[in-house]
Amino acid sequence: MKTSSPKTISAADFKAKCLELMDTVARTGASITVTKRGRPVAVLSPVRTPGASARGFMKGKLHVLGDITSPIDVKWEADA
Repeated sequence: MKTSSPKTISAADFKAKCLELMDTVARTGASITVTKRGRPVAVLSPVRTPGASARGFMKGKLHVLGDITSPIDVKWEADA
């Protein structure tokens, strides 16, 4: 999403254009500061959904085939 410089709007204008402004914020990702008598009182900003967690992202996609905990019958040498 594209983010531009912060926009400011009066509470009266916000009230008249609320739904339109909500659509604009959702589309552009830019926040809007609402002012009352020139002082900031609220910020309308897009909802940020958390990204997928690295933990468990493969859950249900990997399947264990055979016994993975028993020793194997292969002799091998390792450098010490």
